[in-house]
Amino acid sequence: MNRNTHDFSPLHASQITGWRRVWQRAPNRPVAFLSVIADEDSTLDGVIAPVPNDDWMALDAREFSYARLPVTDSVKHAAPYVRDISIYAIPPHDSAPPNKDHPILLSYVDAVFQGYLREFGKAGAERFCTTTDGWDTPVRDDRMQPIYPRAQQLTREEQAFVDDMLLTLRAKVFA
Repeated sequence: MNRNTHDFSPLHASQITGWRRVWQRAPNRPVAFLSVIADEDSTLDGVIAPVPNDDWMALDAREFSYARLPVTDSVKHAAPYVRDISIYAIPPHDSAPPNKDHPILLSYVDAVFQGYLREFGKAGAERFCTTTDGWDTPVRDDRMQPIYPRAQQLTREEQAFVDDMLLTLRAKVFA
């Protein structure tokens, strides 16, 4: 979601219908990540971009805990010449709810929120919250020493927004 975490270009705002975000973990990862589950009543904001050099194998390797699912017909966008659109989801048989031993990383939350704030503004970032389940999951505060490999530096305003949203969502942030 955050342009600063990859070199895919050009990015186009999009919406996908029939999916809802959820914080989940996979057995081969030590922390929780965002995934999606089918939900016919949900619409998500996001971005689409061409995969560099059409190298889906490299993207699949980066997203190794996820299954790549075709969703071309479910996505609304204004991008020209789009052939295939996929979304990545942790397969249900491989997913588990996060816990304190497998938490969400605050550095990951920061990067995602920054992307939503910059692409869709505060209203879009708030929609991200309401279309995502699992905010009651423990969140490890690694902001000062990020564990997430694509961590981003937030502005004071972005950091305040993230912190306020996590309070509003009653997320369980721990050191």
